[in-house]
Parts: sequence; structure tokens; C-alpha cells
Amino acid sequence: MRAMAEGEIGTRRYTRAEYEKLVDLSVCPPGEALELIGGELMYAERRGAAHYTAIRKAARALDAAFGSGWDIRQEAPLALDDESAPEPDVAVVAGQPDDYVLAHPSRAVLTVEVAESSLRVDRLHKGSLYARAGLADYWVLNLAARVLEVYREPVPDAASPFGWRYARREALDVTAQVTPLAAPGSSIAVSRLLP
Repeated sequence: MRAMAEGEIGTRRYTRAEYEKLVDLSVCPPGEALELIGGELMYAERRGAAHYTAIRKAARALDAAFGSGWDIRQEAPLALDDESAPEPDVAVVAGQPDDYVLAHPSRAVLTVEVAESSLRVDRLHKGSLYARAGLADYWVLNLAARVLEVYREPVPDAASPFGWRYARREALDVTAQVTPLAAPGSSIAVSRLLP
């Protein structure tokens, strides 16, 4: 352990296993709005009425688009790697809820974040984290601009927070349609996602 210089602030990084233990011991109780991102505990954006409405609308639209064989998880952890357990607003994972009784899923075919004040974090930090994990389809519901930002094609990028970013970004307004990569036969009106 290194001695800290005067005025230096000490920090501690956590592994996902340590974070899960803190949650199990109620040190970090569920609902505390904390996420483990790259070994650091981060507060999640507070969810106002519009934010929560967007989460519910997105979950319903994705449930209709994907159908059976998929679990549409809301505000639930993804066990991405040893140092990250983000809680996307909506994530589509293969299987049924009972498939995840013993452990959170580690991959999602679609991850959705709803952004009001968290837009920069969702675009840069979470986007880089999801790209590093190889999640091919990442959407940000930008409530301020009333657009759906679609991110695809993860690529390495040393300048990004977690060394990866998405090569493709498309902003779709309320008149547009979007097709999830894992449900190519389904088309969703962006207006069905936004409050």
C-alpha cells in the first residue's frame, strides 16, 4: 500500500464480486441507484416521471418486437466483466427470467439507456463500456432532444474511457423506425419509445 501525499484523495476500486457482496450484505442496498462501472461505484441518474415512462414504453415495445424466448430486463445488472455491473434502463437478453436466478446475465443483444442529465455519461462512459463488452446494439433515448441515438459496430479506440467506442451512430427522430439487430423482422416506431 502506497502512502498518500498531503491533500491527496484516496480511492478504492472494487471488483464485481466485491460489489455483489456489498449488495448481499445490504451495505449497498438494491435501489440505492449505484452501479459498478470500471471498478468504480457511480450514482445513476435519478429517474423522474418522463425517464420512468420512457423505460416502461421501451420495455413494452421491445417485448412486442422480440416476443418469446427473450427476457426484457428493466434497471437490472449485467455482469459484463470482473469490474463492471452496470444497470441499463432496459436490456434484452436471451431466455426467461428463471434462467437468471443464480447469476445476472453477462451479455445483452440490446442495451438501452434513457438520458436526461446523464447524456454525456451514457454516450461516452457507458457507450465505451458496452462497446468493450462487445454489445453490438446500444440505444440512448435522448429525452432532451427527443431522439433515439443508435450505436453499433464496437471498435477499439485508445482515446475512449474503456478503450472502445461505437463506429456507427445514428440519431432517429420521432418520425423514424428502428430495427433491433437481434430482431431483424421487427420495426419499432421511435415515437413508441419516447414519452
